[in-house]
Amino acid sequence: MEFLVLGSLEIITDGGKTILLGVSKISQVLALLVARAGEVVSVDTLVEELWGDRPPKSALTTLQTYVYHARRMFAQNQLTEPERNVLLTRPPGYLLDASVDETDASQFQRLLRQGSESFQAERWEEASDQLRAALALFRGPAFASVNQGAVLAAHAANLEELRTRAIELRIEAQARLGRHREMVPELQSLVIARPLNEWFYGQLMVALHRCGRRAEALEVYQRLRRVVRDELGVEPTAEIQRLHRVMLEPVPQRGPEAADDFRELRIAYGLEDRLVELGAARR
Repeated sequence: MEFLVLGSLEIITDGGKTILLGVSKISQVLALLVARAGEVVSVDTLVEELWGDRPPKSALTTLQTYVYHARRMFAQNQLTEPERNVLLTRPPGYLLDASVDETDASQFQRLLRQGSESFQAERWEEASDQLRAALALFRGPAFASVNQGAVLAAHAANLEELRTRAIELRIEAQARLGRHREMVPELQSLVIARPLNEWFYGQLMVALHRCGRRAEALEVYQRLRRVVRDELGVEPTAEIQRLHRVMLEPVPQRGPEAADDFRELRIAYGLEDRLVELGAARR
């Protein structure tokens, strides 16, 4: 069985049957238990997720009813073997007894760790493949089909932050492999989807410039400048401004045999080893 939260909340049976869980308090309870699979989630945490700081007097009884209906749903749909109880009562709350490989969120985080380790070891191709596999698990925003209280929203925000980190690392691995032209379409989409992430703009500027498209790279800077001035009332960061100034200057031509040309260009632009910091600064 597999629990999916990187998109709509779904359960995939061993036989391949898909159970779609709609918008309901039962789904909200299950989503939080899946998010913390293998851990005991306290009653207080579940009550906070469902009702915030204004729980009804019947909160405990109502929560127990939701758990009962969730267990009944597992049984009616034959999601598990009769001898296996997945949703367990464990003081001071409940536990979803699922292994790491049974939740897509856990699979994503495992692949992200592997990709990060490969990246640090300078195995660029391996890192790119692992990070691509991690990102492919997303079918949309985490918990997209479920109402989110404060607890689930925090889990969703954390997964989105990890997703952005995986994208950044994969783009950096692609750059180290010299695949600048292949990066341009994705980066163009990313600056539209994440208009305040200046790291992506910097990467797009460098990739365009590296492909001999300096005019387009300079247009990207002007677009970024308009966005941050209109939205935040500030100028682009010092790193991006430096990148812009360097691009306005004549760049010495280097032959295709210069394997480290892209890295030297990035050092000149002040972007080398800026994998996460700049992107995290403004999103």
